[in-house]
Amino acid sequence: MVEKRVFSLYEIEQFIKEAGAEKVTEDAVRDLEREIEKLANTITKKAIRYAEHAGRTKLIRTSDVLLTKEMGSDYHYKTPESLSSSASTTNPPSRSVR
Repeated sequence: MVEKRVFSLYEIEQFIKEAGAEKVTEDAVRDLEREIEKLANTITKKAIRYAEHAGRTKLIRTSDVLLTKEMGSDYHYKTPESLSSSASTTNPPSRSVR
């Protein structure tokens, strides 16, 4: 059975290399692809909810997508700097209040 691809594996590999990696395994590319798809699905579903709340059922605007970030999204990832071995894994990071 053929998998439907949303993102090009080649482009994901190039993205990783542009970020500084010399070599990338196929597993790493596929794992990143899955994470990108999850992130895109989360953002899309929230943007749809914001559009529906605004009375729009067929049109998603940039503002709907940007609201997913502004409204305290569920898709926070750690930066490479925060992944050091000295970081505590028992205490979750505190969230700043705006």
